[in-house]
Amino acid sequence: MNGATVANRVRIVLVETRHPGNIGSAARAMKTIGFHDLVLVAPRLPDHADAVALAAGAADVLAAARICATLEEAVADCGFVAGCTARSRHVVLPGLEPRGAATQLLDEAVAAPVALVFGTERTGLTNEDLQRCHAAVHIPANPEYGSLNLAAAVQVLCYELRLAWLARTADAAEARGGDPHGDEPRATQAQMESFFAHLGLTLDAIEFHKGRSPETIMRRLRGLFLRARLDARELRILHGICSDAQRMARLAGRGGE
Repeated sequence: MNGATVANRVRIVLVETRHPGNIGSAARAMKTIGFHDLVLVAPRLPDHADAVALAAGAADVLAAARICATLEEAVADCGFVAGCTARSRHVVLPGLEPRGAATQLLDEAVAAPVALVFGTERTGLTNEDLQRCHAAVHIPANPEYGSLNLAAAVQVLCYELRLAWLARTADAAEARGGDPHGDEPRATQAQMESFFAHLGLTLDAIEFHKGRSPETIMRRLRGLFLRARLDARELRILHGICSDAQRMARLAGRGGE
């Protein structure tokens, strides 16, 4: 995978950015490192003059940025999603520092597009946002003053990605053997969301919860299956199990889809 391919496979996603200048500054930070795939989720003022001014020489990145209504839409075709967060949350995710995150993102980009997700300036990513991520990235800032500007955070992660790529050669990438799943493509985020919906219906059909919180169960199951890094064939098997479980529930007179 050459440098251009890496740049095309790595997506920077900004969620609900409130200050347009931060969008422009993030675009500039990306371009200085060689990345250009910028996606904005429900931004406040993406076309504001401040965004254009602070993009400086990266107006092309800003102009090409795609706008999505939801994070789910923004990462639907991605095989791996990492959320940049500074705070401890209730969502249990593998935690990575920037250097480790860069390595894993490049490994995953061999098989499918990957995304680095950044939350809104004041509150960062929500727990719901993080549930759509495979890992959480923490920048080890000064614990006494960890307030990192959005564009600066984008710059740090893009820089680590650049260093990780420069440390590799084409021969080394080939020697790794590519995707460990072989010819079967990794499940995309959209396919995972479809499975989670099917799984939720199945758990209801078999009356699994029995007083337990469905939200808590699904949150833990989402984390489990996202960590498993399923390929498309494995996902088809799981869909088949769910369908059979629903069929048996109907036969038993318990409803189901």
